[in-house]
Amino acid sequence: MRRLGMLKQSARMSVENILGNRMRSFLTMLGIIIGVTAVISLMTIVTGVTDYMMGQFSSMGADSITVSVTGTVVKSGLTETDLADIEALDNVSGTSPSITVTTNVVRDGQISDEVTVTGKSDMYFIHNDEITYGRGLYSTDMDGSVNVCVIDSTCAQTFFLGEDPVGQQIQIGGVQYTVVGMCGADDSLLSSFTGGSGDDGIIYIPYKNALLLNGRYTINSLEVYVADTEQTDALVDELEQLLDNTFNNADNAYTVVNMTSLVDMMNTMQTMMTSLLAGIASIALLVGGIGIMNMMLVSVTERTREIGLRKALGAEPSTIQIQFLMESIILSVLGGIIGILLGELISYAAAQMMGLDFALNVSAIALGFGFSLGVGVLFGWAPARNASRLNPIDALRQGDA
Repeated sequence: MRRLGMLKQSARMSVENILGNRMRSFLTMLGIIIGVTAVISLMTIVTGVTDYMMGQFSSMGADSITVSVTGTVVKSGLTETDLADIEALDNVSGTSPSITVTTNVVRDGQISDEVTVTGKSDMYFIHNDEITYGRGLYSTDMDGSVNVCVIDSTCAQTFFLGEDPVGQQIQIGGVQYTVVGMCGADDSLLSSFTGGSGDDGIIYIPYKNALLLNGRYTINSLEVYVADTEQTDALVDELEQLLDNTFNNADNAYTVVNMTSLVDMMNTMQTMMTSLLAGIASIALLVGGIGIMNMMLVSVTERTREIGLRKALGAEPSTIQIQFLMESIILSVLGGIIGILLGELISYAAAQMMGLDFALNVSAIALGFGFSLGVGVLFGWAPARNASRLNPIDALRQGDA
């Protein structure tokens, strides 16, 4: 009970001293405020950006493997037989070739060469639930004789503004196609990297139709869908072995990209970047801690007579030490709280400007508060210890001087 009363009295005297020197106290806290603000804002913004990028990478297909074929002089690409061999591998749930067609699209006299025409299989629409109206391409559409297509919302606005596009006709490469479905615009990171979305939108047609339009019979780009993502690495090894045999172990005949590995790599990079930025921002906290220590040392010098008088009246060294240490902690924690609020405010403003989702970064808040508390204890301990060790007679004599 006596110790509790002593702590309350020390806390009250610490607050009174802080309020009695408002400007100096604020300038002392400023280093902590800047440091914590930097830690909170940087970590929150970086987490928001990397989460957005991770979402985009995941949308490329964490359950898929992308195969790009450059081929050899003897074999320029994959055939239907090669496709069947890949689909026969364990843990493959399906494949979808990706055939890009360069051609004009016409509808009621309106011509565009800014539409991306891409050949896909029915498996693409099974694994990418993007249909907003109508239907996707079915397996019965894949024999090369069925002229149906799926358009995105941008293409619908280009050719069917104010109309229901499903059931309408559109001419692709001189061939009439029937629109059977519509999907959302492709804003994914993959589309941005590959330039996969034309200014006037995207049209998906059966991949065999796309091969015929291109006058080709081989496939150079393929998505392989994984049944069990836990076994993706094993499937990649089997797939590479099959492709080596297909292309007689020729160098640079193909490239296999495992999207799961890319996501894992991005996770590692995110952790490293966040740790690096937190370390850099923490330097400001160390500077703020030095400021607190400097103020407390000055405070001990200014209050030498008070310390001597209290010790002469029977105050224990531990009581003196607790008071000065508490003063340091209050300054540091108060600066930390202000820094957290400012950091979250800056993070929110940055998220709004960059179009990112804002979320409180609990780990950043905990790190900022923990650092500020630690700085208060670490840099306040030495001045508090010096104050507790003053000889009362020397202190009173020095105070009189």
